[in-house]
Amino acid sequence: MEGPKLDRERLERYSRQIIMEEIGPNGQDAILKSKVLVIGAGGLGSPVIQYLAASGVGTMGIVDRDTVEISNLHRQVIYRVEDVGRKKVESAREFVSNINPDVKVETYHTEVKPNNILSLIKKYDFVIDGTDNFESCFLINDACTLSKKPYSYGAVLRFSGRVMTFPARSDSPCYRCLFKTAPPPGTILDCATAGVLGSVAGVIGSMQATETIKNIANVGELVQGRIIEYNALNMSFEETMIRKNPNCPICGKDPIIKNIKDVEYTGACTLKRK
Repeated sequence: MEGPKLDRERLERYSRQIIMEEIGPNGQDAILKSKVLVIGAGGLGSPVIQYLAASGVGTMGIVDRDTVEISNLHRQVIYRVEDVGRKKVESAREFVSNINPDVKVETYHTEVKPNNILSLIKKYDFVIDGTDNFESCFLINDACTLSKKPYSYGAVLRFSGRVMTFPARSDSPCYRCLFKTAPPPGTILDCATAGVLGSVAGVIGSMQATETIKNIANVGELVQGRIIEYNALNMSFEETMIRKNPNCPICGKDPIIKNIKDVEYTGACTLKRK
């Protein structure tokens, strides 16, 4: 069977990936044809965008409603001082084009909501959750679970971070298998109140980018059915296995969440009261 045809420039650009037998020409071809949606172009989304652009992802969608602020610059490494005040999606598009003009970038200057997320994720092969709030995490999980879209979840706070990958397989747990409902507002610290070391976001975002490439190229073992916790203070990684919950409200044996319109994505992120 004739393999993929990569021109001279692409062979040179991606030579360090292609030379690895796990990737090779076929894996690189899959990366070049892939479509990835990054939801949140902040501390996690920045390294994700940077490394996926460099790796040659064919189409990258970027979703973010914010503009660049000076407080972003210590961890959101794709922005410059000159970008302060600009829409993040516009600055991110320019950043990608400067790294790799091969990558097609589609931008969505909006917030993910129940009335738009299904249309946003529809044409993409893989989704990355780079958001920083429970409402968006539950919404992304529910939309990807119902749509059978694989996605990567990441989170950071202070000196720690965590990563999980949900490959949209029937035997895989989902985010709600681990967190059935969101915690009460104000009970969990966030980066705005507790802070975060910028390089920690770089570590976790890079792991999410790696999981994306592994999924696309079908290599290695994903962080599936487990959660990896990173502690920068003692430079350690801990792995905890996660079992699929047979009583999960969305992926269990008798799911009660069958449509994201039935869920109130505020507070506990549970079914709307009728």
